[in-house]
Amino acid sequence: MRILVVAHNHPDLHPGGTEIFAHDLFKELRSRDGVQTMFLAATNRVHREPRPGTNFQVVTDAPDEVVLWSGHFDHFYLSQIDTYGVVPHLTNLLEEFKPDIVHIHHVLLLGVEFIAIVRRLLPQARIVMTLHDYYAICAHDGLMMRTTGRERCERASPNRCRGCFPDVGADRFLLRERYVKTLFSQVDQFIAPSRFIKQRFVEWGIPESQIEVVPNGRPDAPIAPHRPSADGRRAVFGYFGNLNPWKGAPVLLKAVQRLLAEKAGEMELRLHGGAPFQSDSFMDEVDALVGETEPHVVRLGPYRPGDISRLMAAVDWVVMPSIWWENAPLVLQEAFHHRRPVIVSGIGGMAEAVRNGIDGIHVRPDDPTALARAMKQAMTEPQLWEKLVEGIRPPPTMTTTADRHLDIYRGNQASAKAA
Repeated sequence: MRILVVAHNHPDLHPGGTEIFAHDLFKELRSRDGVQTMFLAATNRVHREPRPGTNFQVVTDAPDEVVLWSGHFDHFYLSQIDTYGVVPHLTNLLEEFKPDIVHIHHVLLLGVEFIAIVRRLLPQARIVMTLHDYYAICAHDGLMMRTTGRERCERASPNRCRGCFPDVGADRFLLRERYVKTLFSQVDQFIAPSRFIKQRFVEWGIPESQIEVVPNGRPDAPIAPHRPSADGRRAVFGYFGNLNPWKGAPVLLKAVQRLLAEKAGEMELRLHGGAPFQSDSFMDEVDALVGETEPHVVRLGPYRPGDISRLMAAVDWVVMPSIWWENAPLVLQEAFHHRRPVIVSGIGGMAEAVRNGIDGIHVRPDDPTALARAMKQAMTEPQLWEKLVEGIRPPPTMTTTADRHLDIYRGNQASAKAA
């Protein structure tokens, strides 16, 4: 079986959750007998400059990993507009590798038309696509957040979307939806990492029977030991992920402000993550909040996947205060692998992944007071930490997840459901 795994970037260039999972799955599939794999990523000038002569570049020494440099992409239609520069290279790759399975994790930079190219060149190939986010549904960077205020969006329609982008006619939103759905109709099977995102795409129009729920898995790694605590107090919190308005870092920092004002006791928040491409106003807000909460807040900057075990060893809790509909955050899987209970916004895939009162705590999103209340409970009730740690279930292994993917690649959904 030849499998082409496709992502919108390479984790060595942009270590986002989708890229990391797609690459980890590729490596696991590559280790299987009778399976030949190739990893195709896309990138642009944000991460790399073009190189003369070809659109393909390499990132590692591995001969089965290539990056397509894509400098022209229409984000509104998710469309690759450089047909002269990109399509011939993709055509050559598909004709030379001749995959039996093309597993698409994202169409950003490659273009949604990639689905049609595969179908035309390889009519017998099976096309599988994982729905990692809502880009196909929402033109606001796939966030399903209104462009004004901080309102989460329940659904998309041409008129409703025009409310977010008044300069774009409703007819263009209708055309966008029809265009994406027409190309999605050539996909044989969709995979959803959570029931939540499956339901969103069913409501958008993809048949329920065509979407299989398969939780993301993670590679095996040593479990970080719990931090020693002489008095049993668990008051070190960790935030992992990029700092941006939707991940809720300001909400978390305001919660810390409230805890300090209440003199709730000694505590520490360790902020892990960079803040690429953020506005000056957002960074000014974060900088001001960090300055007002030091030394109780320690800003530690970007990290690599290989750093997780070491960073987890220094925290008792993981906090994920996102205000948008997260799908299947990698951070939660990392927390559970390392047996750290989590405090999360009780919405979307976060509410699905975290069982309130069993392995974590749900709080109302975008509410610093509610978050501060939960963090105070976490600090002052050591028995709660022990109870939640005991309730943690380890996330699926990459081995198990790859097995389920192979079942789906073979068209054997019945076996995948039984797994």
